[in-house]
Amino acid sequence: MAGDMEILCVGNELLIGKTLNTNAQWIAKQATALGLTVKRVTVVADDVQEIAEAVREALGRKTQFIVTTGGLGPTFDDKTLEGVAEALNRKVAVNAEALKMVREKYEAYAREKGAAPVELTQARVKMAKFPEKAKAIPNPVGTAPGVRVDLEGTILIALPGVPSEMEAIFKENVASLFKQVSSGSGFYEESVYVEGVMESSLAPLIDRVMRDNVGVYVKSHPKGRESRPRIEVHLSILTDRGEIAEGKLRRAVAQLSGLVGKAGGKIIFG
Repeated sequence: MAGDMEILCVGNELLIGKTLNTNAQWIAKQATALGLTVKRVTVVADDVQEIAEAVREALGRKTQFIVTTGGLGPTFDDKTLEGVAEALNRKVAVNAEALKMVREKYEAYAREKGAAPVELTQARVKMAKFPEKAKAIPNPVGTAPGVRVDLEGTILIALPGVPSEMEAIFKENVASLFKQVSSGSGFYEESVYVEGVMESSLAPLIDRVMRDNVGVYVKSHPKGRESRPRIEVHLSILTDRGEIAEGKLRRAVAQLSGLVGKAGGKIIFG
């Protein structure tokens, strides 16, 4: 049976609109493709109490996974792990494995530059300060390790906010975990475009297709204007039976095409 998850993005830059939240979209797309269901995406400020409250709320909903992004670096406003610790009522302490990872990264940087070993300053050690009982996840392309906390019924994974680092850690250490949990479930999808039918007229046709094709979710996305409608229709299904899923999608598209044709419109593929 597929699992569910929530995504928690931390950063003032997201809330003021300075930075586009591409991390949430990327993680959601990857998780969905791996057979998980994303139930919620939350964005909070670089504030310990805000982070803690968001984590507590997610735990209260008993979600199987909580994935956070951002706030793992060395600066004063990197507060994600403090917030997680606050939510779990745990102390923050230097994690030996994480500190080893951080030290080895700085040693590697020094060797690349032919420089003397870099001092592990307080700011650098900060990246190894984890909530008690947390586990370090290697960061293949950056310095700050990812973090895993196993709780009763929930696994919390904290990833860096730098997209290249977040994606690398996810691909190497998180994707395989999601695959195990999804038990072979997969996400199957198809997109077509409808022209010549207003969305208000298309809505009852979509309702009928969903009633007649149980398990297929159909969503319309207007691309034109009501007076000159061009609507993307996205059909999807989550199941562990790939051949059946593809057959259901084909039947749903065929039915939609027939209904649209009768309404005076046309379906365009691709």
